[in-house]
Amino acid sequence: MVLRGGHGGPNYDAQSVEGAGQQLRQVGVEPVLMVDCSHANSHKQHALQEGVWHDLVQQRVGGNRDLIGIMVESNLEEGNQPIPADQGQLRYGVSVTDACVGWETTERMLRHAYAQMGEES
Repeated sequence: MVLRGGHGGPNYDAQSVEGAGQQLRQVGVEPVLMVDCSHANSHKQHALQEGVWHDLVQQRVGGNRDLIGIMVESNLEEGNQPIPADQGQLRYGVSVTDACVGWETTERMLRHAYAQMGEES
């Protein structure tokens, strides 16, 4: 199951993630959860993805084994861009869909997770 938030707001917090796992168990499904740091979980503000990431890493470190993955909107450069009439004006490494964190932020996030989880994950 992928949790990406919704009209009710974010659903990456520990209570929501735990609740999703419990709901799956109640219907006889093995809980395997992936959480999207983007979309409603970051209020569609790409810069907030890092905070969501940190929260989820702490949940995993804290023992939530239902959480098997974290998704991030990432590209070489942060932000996004519209597709111009002259596609030669496109900036390399910048998303043309959802706004993304850039490579420097992505690297920092990955290093943080590795430092927190080490080889455990």
